[in-house]
Amino acid sequence: MKIPSRGAADNPPNRFERLMVELDEPAERNPRTQFLRESACSIISRNDSPDIGFSASLNPYRGCEHGCPYCYARPYHEYLGFSSGLDFETRIIVKENAAGLLREELTAPHWKPEVLAMSAITDCYQPVENRLGITRQCLQVLADFRNPVGVITKNHLVTRDLDILAAMAAEGLCSAHISVTSLDPELSRRMEPRASLPDHRLDAIARLAGAGIPTGVVIAPVIPGLNDHEIPAILKAARQAGATRASYSIIRLPHAVKEIFAGWLEEHVPGSADKILDRIRDLRGGALNSSRFGERMRGGGFWSDQIQTLFSRCRAREEYEEDHFEYNVSAFRRPPAPQLAFDL
Repeated sequence: MKIPSRGAADNPPNRFERLMVELDEPAERNPRTQFLRESACSIISRNDSPDIGFSASLNPYRGCEHGCPYCYARPYHEYLGFSSGLDFETRIIVKENAAGLLREELTAPHWKPEVLAMSAITDCYQPVENRLGITRQCLQVLADFRNPVGVITKNHLVTRDLDILAAMAAEGLCSAHISVTSLDPELSRRMEPRASLPDHRLDAIARLAGAGIPTGVVIAPVIPGLNDHEIPAILKAARQAGATRASYSIIRLPHAVKEIFAGWLEEHVPGSADKILDRIRDLRGGALNSSRFGERMRGGGFWSDQIQTLFSRCRAREEYEEDHFEYNVSAFRRPPAPQLAFDL
C-alpha cells in the first residue's frame, strides 16, 4: 500500500525481535513523525572499513525522515528495537547534547585532529534540522577547534550554514558533497519523498561552490535499470553548477531493505521491477546484497563494468578533478575554556 510522502509501506519484522505488531488502522499505517530525545554518551563513531574514505564520523540523528526506500542505514534502527520500515522514517532519535559531547571529545588530550564525516549514516540536514539546528551547533564547535569536516547531504538546507562552511573552507578545513540520484523531479519525489528536489540540489552545489567551498557530487545509489542512464546528465549538470569532484556507489540492500525496496519498485515502477532486481542480482553474484569489502560499493560483473566505464568516461569528459581533497589538519587548536563571570 502506497503511503504519501513515505518510502516504506509498512514495518517489516525486526530481525532481533521474536514478536511483531500488525498494523490495521490507516492512522497506524501512516504515523506522524516522532522525535525522541537521546542523551548520548559519545558522538564520534569509528570504522575500519577499507572501502570507506574516512575513519571518524558524526551523526546528530538516528533514523531519517527523507524516507529513501533504498537506504542502507535502515537496519541500524533495529538495534534500537524499531523496524527498518516506517519506524526508520517516523521515529527519529535526536542527540540534543551532540555539540557539547563533540566539544568534550575534541578537548580531550588523546584527540588527534582528523577529518570528521557528517552524514555518514543518516542525513545531518534532514527536515528537523531546520528547527533544531544541532548540525549547525556541531559545525560551530568544529570551526572553533579548526578541526576538518566533510559534509554530505541531499538537502538544500546545507546552504543555511554557508557562513560557517565558507570560513572553514578558507583555511582548508571543509568540503561538501551533494547526493544527486536523478534529475527527474517526479522520480526524485517518489524515491526520496522528503529530500530536496533535483533543481534545489544543483542550486545547493552552485551556492556552496560560489562561496569557495570545495564541492562534489555523489551519485548514490546508482540503481541499474532505473537511474544508471542518468549518469552523463547528472555529471554534466553538477559540473555546470560548480562541482569539481564526483563519485558514485551502487545500491546496497542489506537485511530488510531488500523487502522495502522491492515493495517500492512494485508500487512505483511495476513494469520494471523484475528487470531492476535481476540486474542488482547480476551485480551481487546472484543475491540482492553483498557485504564483502571491495565489492559492496561497486558490485561486480557486466553491469558493474558498464556503470564504471560510463561514469569514468563522463567524469573525464566533464573535466572533474580527482575525488580527493587535502584537509588542513595542522590548523587544529583547543580554544581556551570559557571564563566564569563573578559579581564582586
